[in-house]
Amino acid sequence: MILCEEECEFLQNIANFLSPKDVELIFVEDEEMKELNLKHRGKNKSTDVLSFPLEAVNSALPLGSIVINKTLAQEKAKELHHSLDEEIALLFIHAMLHLLGFDHEVDKGEMRQKEEELIRLFKLPQSLIVRTEAL
Repeated sequence: MILCEEECEFLQNIANFLSPKDVELIFVEDEEMKELNLKHRGKNKSTDVLSFPLEAVNSALPLGSIVINKTLAQEKAKELHHSLDEEIALLFIHAMLHLLGFDHEVDKGEMRQKEEELIRLFKLPQSLIVRTEAL
């Protein structure tokens, strides 16, 4: 189950496919995301998505929290000519994989491969990792 502030039923299938655990989903604006990124990652700039895994001490605990920058998601969706729902789904998949322990900054392509598999399965546009690598 996804606990979120807005309508997000379109993400429920993705969440259920990846994990039976609950996930908190929070949408923020650009300035709040910049503050979170500085506080938790030491980077004084905004970002599109952050994930905060919970320690697996108790199986009843949620998997973690995902924070999506709605401002940047809207901008990126418009720039890439796809829907806001598609952009949010891409960001959500990316963050879910981080919550599940994937890390594209240190792995040998496993996260990219899994992300590509999921975007094909859910018929989404180009993945976040692929877009970032193309820059």
